[in-house]
Amino acid sequence: MGRFAAPPYNSRPLFINAPVAKACEAPAGIARLVGVLGSSGHPCAVIDMNIEGMLWLLGRARPGEDTWSSRAVKNIDRNIAALRDGKTYSNGDRYRRCVNDLNRALLAASSGDARISLSDYEDRSLSPLRSSDLREAADHPEDNPFYEYFSERLRGAMRDESPPFVGFSLTYLGQALTTFAMMGFVRAEYPSSKIILGGALVTSWMGNASRSVRFDGLVDHVVAGPGETFLLDLLGSEGERPIGATYDYGPFPRNDYLAPGMIMPYSTSTGCYYGKCSFCPETAERNAYYQVGPRRAAEEIGRLVRETDPALVHLVDNAISPAVLKELIRKPPGRPWYGFVRMTRELIDPHFCAQLKGSGCVMLKIGVESGDEGVLNAMGKGINIADMSQGLEALSGAGIATYVYLLFGTPWESEASAGKTLDFVVGHAPCIDFLNLAVFNLPHYSPDAAGLEQRPFYDGDLSFYTDFVHPAGWDRKKVRHFLDRVFIRHPAVREIVKRQPPCFTSNHAAFFCIQGSFNRRPGRV
Repeated sequence: MGRFAAPPYNSRPLFINAPVAKACEAPAGIARLVGVLGSSGHPCAVIDMNIEGMLWLLGRARPGEDTWSSRAVKNIDRNIAALRDGKTYSNGDRYRRCVNDLNRALLAASSGDARISLSDYEDRSLSPLRSSDLREAADHPEDNPFYEYFSERLRGAMRDESPPFVGFSLTYLGQALTTFAMMGFVRAEYPSSKIILGGALVTSWMGNASRSVRFDGLVDHVVAGPGETFLLDLLGSEGERPIGATYDYGPFPRNDYLAPGMIMPYSTSTGCYYGKCSFCPETAERNAYYQVGPRRAAEEIGRLVRETDPALVHLVDNAISPAVLKELIRKPPGRPWYGFVRMTRELIDPHFCAQLKGSGCVMLKIGVESGDEGVLNAMGKGINIADMSQGLEALSGAGIATYVYLLFGTPWESEASAGKTLDFVVGHAPCIDFLNLAVFNLPHYSPDAAGLEQRPFYDGDLSFYTDFVHPAGWDRKKVRHFLDRVFIRHPAVREIVKRQPPCFTSNHAAFFCIQGSFNRRPGRV
């Protein structure tokens, strides 16, 4: 790998975040890249085409033949303004109406085989799981529903910045087809330009030992994992290594996102500090764990909060370590915050949870997964039901909302086990504010896959997952029937599920906690 030739005077690397992902906050990965490169003397240009493209597409929506579509298009500006107003999050019905109407308007603005929503982009003729379809999207960028927007935007950026390279961050499947369409456009119109592809989805592709992700002729460099060191070397700062976790949110349009104020994403680590859950892609991909020093992380979060004045801090770690939680108690960020945690001994301590609440924590996402002790043990979860129960009660008592993640259909679960999960949720319903219900997907490169009879699941050479013959006959059809006909029909569960923010889910849930729109218990915000 050699460094690039000296770039033109005042040229800057250009980083692109493509549609479609939830357009409520800046992309954390690019914010970190910009911060690290800038602190090493390499200022960067950024275009968040996700929020720009979504607003552009909404502006093209035209009234449909039905009453709903006409109303939705008529009220686009009003509904966008409502999602940027904190008062909307004190009224769940009004919030849902805004989101559903914006989705209806996006559907009206979609064309051809594309179906676009606030959280996803689906195409009936092309799949982001087939490399041949991604190539097709790159070969014919003019067929992409965002083409008119991104072609003009990219031409202007290439003219104004003369970037030494264009970096595309690909995090979600909903971004893949448009990312490749944009790369194809840059390759066709600016053949000498260097293209770099990275992001969480690309890291997962490359973490699968059964394939090599290259996209020769289209992409010059494919980068797995954190790209700071690679890019510093590429720009001529060889030998420099990023220290800590510098972020820069300056290039992002903070007032444009669909949220009531800036959400500041920040990661104190990469990988997972536990790394033993057998069902987790992090384990299957063998991703390395790196933790920024907890004290340094807490100090930088506080500094960034003072500089950016966000409405909410989103810690995007796969699991926030107990050491970081302790430092946040010692040095509170100064703004409400939330993130994902494992249920550790600290979180079953009511006093610790009260201190966490005092630091500004408004919500924690928790992977409970199952209410069956045997299933948790087989998963390698490293936690027992009694501690899960005590932790939920401690968090609830402290006034911290809980967003509980459940996983059904694992090889170790049976229908009886799923029934125990239902019993657990019903028994702890007063302590559970939100639920995420997922059906298990088996990574085909997971060690657990070797002992199971496998069969095709998704049609595509870039698919992570494989279907399997369940040892207990608890197949996906039966799991979905149980969820639809039994689990969510229980009155206690139904009340929790009704609180789920459509489309934005956990990304907006914290604002309902801040607004106190479901204060049912003493101590709640």
